[in-house]
Amino acid sequence: MNDLLKSLAPLLGSAIAGPLGGIAASFLADKLGVETKTVEAVTEALSAGKMTPDQVAGIKAAEIEFQKFLKVNAIDLEKVHAGDRDSARNMLTVTRSKMPSILTVMLGTGFFGVLGAMFAWPEVKESAPLMIMLGVLGAEFSAACKFWFGSTSGSQNKNEMLAKASFK
Repeated sequence: MNDLLKSLAPLLGSAIAGPLGGIAASFLADKLGVETKTVEAVTEALSAGKMTPDQVAGIKAAEIEFQKFLKVNAIDLEKVHAGDRDSARNMLTVTRSKMPSILTVMLGTGFFGVLGAMFAWPEVKESAPLMIMLGVLGAEFSAACKFWFGSTSGSQNKNEMLAKASFK
């Protein structure tokens, strides 16, 4: 669903998964003919896979209206996302919880432990559950590192632009 939405309306596609999800959903619900203006209802409508040409045009129109809404209300989506990430880091400062550190160490140990086992015992590579575990641990370890070190959306945008570019 999110890939489809990001291809049709990139701004709405990224907003619906973040702090402005409810607002983005209300813009989309009107264009999709969904009565309930919630993220869940819009997600269900997009996931149904039965979009009419009018709905596709409506999504593109909603993208333009959402851009105008953000501009009129002086909302910078990147600042909203940065504030959301910052609040998670501030929580750590206030609570002084050791749990994020413990989870990061556990994820890193698990990820590199599974990799080490694959090198030590090559026959382990044939285990589908172990490969699934490696993928999950790798993704979660990456998310934990982004919590500690941050992530640049500019890098993500660069990767998307390179993927869509045609080289001759």
